[in-house]
Amino acid sequence: MSISVLRTSDAWWVQLSSGASKIDTSATTTAELLADRPAIDAATRGTDTVDVETLDLISPVTAPCRVVAQMTNYRSHVKDSGMNPETVPLTFFRKASGSISGPADDIVKPAHVQLLDYEVEIGLVIGTSLPVGTTVDDATAAHHVAALVITNDVSARDVQLPKTQFYEAKSYPTFTPVGPVLLVLEDGDFDRFEQLRLMLRVNGEVRQNSTVHDMIYRPTEALKVLSGFQRLDPGDLVLTGTPGGTALKAPPKPIEIIGSLLPPAVKWKAFFKRQAGNPKYLKDSDIVELNIATDDGMLDLGIQRTTVRYAQ
Repeated sequence: MSISVLRTSDAWWVQLSSGASKIDTSATTTAELLADRPAIDAATRGTDTVDVETLDLISPVTAPCRVVAQMTNYRSHVKDSGMNPETVPLTFFRKASGSISGPADDIVKPAHVQLLDYEVEIGLVIGTSLPVGTTVDDATAAHHVAALVITNDVSARDVQLPKTQFYEAKSYPTFTPVGPVLLVLEDGDFDRFEQLRLMLRVNGEVRQNSTVHDMIYRPTEALKVLSGFQRLDPGDLVLTGTPGGTALKAPPKPIEIIGSLLPPAVKWKAFFKRQAGNPKYLKDSDIVELNIATDDGMLDLGIQRTTVRYAQ
């Protein structure tokens, strides 16, 4: 059965039905904690617990680390983006690990950003080193994935689209809220990955709601391709894509065709003028709530709740 690990600024904890049991470890990074499995296991048997609500939780994934993300990896999101799910390739981009923030920290919109979007995603936390050339298949993938976390791939769409690159638009500080739970997997848990449901609400309104069944490329395929060119080490984070329901959607085909005939500056001016009227983009003081779990609750990554703040 999976183990729910929490992190505060001074300690790591295992969440039990009776409360949070402190892990007796000297680990200061996620990689060090995952290597200290006896300490994690011992904490699951702890009887001296504290109320989880009294803990000031921070991201259970520590930085610096590699943050690698899959693009357009859910059929519903691919359709929202105006593409064909049957032909979309398996592709990746990088995020700066300085964008990682905690599960209750504010999402801070830089003053120059106008179109702030959300993306609920399952994060894979790597548990063993994958040097370039490592063979990954269905039999070994679970060995390399030590834990799962909730992530929000916050995106500045008005930076992302004109520059045709993702790194800057998704790497501002607080643009990768992580946690609260580091769900450490045990034998058989990874087999239920496809049953996980991803949900995101803004001010209580459901914006995204899908299971992994909608995913195009599963973790085995992603890690197999990544291991051909990208080294991964314990504590690294791989984001696996988001389902449909984000604020950004492709324009209708006739408008897209007309836009393709315009000079870039004119096209983007018209596009962003249209997007400015879209009420789905995140606004100051919006409450963004994410949860990922199987419907029976046997795998549960907790609830992430953040507030949007506009920088002055």
